[in-house]
Amino acid sequence: MTIVTSILVFLHVLGAAAIVGGWFATFKKPTVLPVQLYGAIAQLVTGLALVGLAEAGTDPVNHAKVAVKLVIAVAVLVPAIIGYRKAKAGGDVSTGLAHAVGGMALVNIGVATLWN
Repeated sequence: MTIVTSILVFLHVLGAAAIVGGWFATFKKPTVLPVQLYGAIAQLVTGLALVGLAEAGTDPVNHAKVAVKLVIAVAVLVPAIIGYRKAKAGGDVSTGLAHAVGGMALVNIGVATLWN
């Protein structure tokens, strides 16, 4: 089970890197890149899988932290979907929408690392 958990953690961190890296790469001309959408999806799916494994095992789960992280993950995914669709259609992605994706992902990383 630890191998599965380790792989999920790796993919979870990779998803966060994709979102924040894409945000930093387009900071001067904000947009939502496909890699940010894929990262947001990976974050949500792997995060839920990690919580499921923790619940199934003997690890204690902080349900308040999980709930906060889930709400933030959805707050990253929804603007990522909207921004990706606008960018794919050739339209302009608003600065606020693009920064919401990266900024909320950064907040989620902070919650993950700073909340004990």
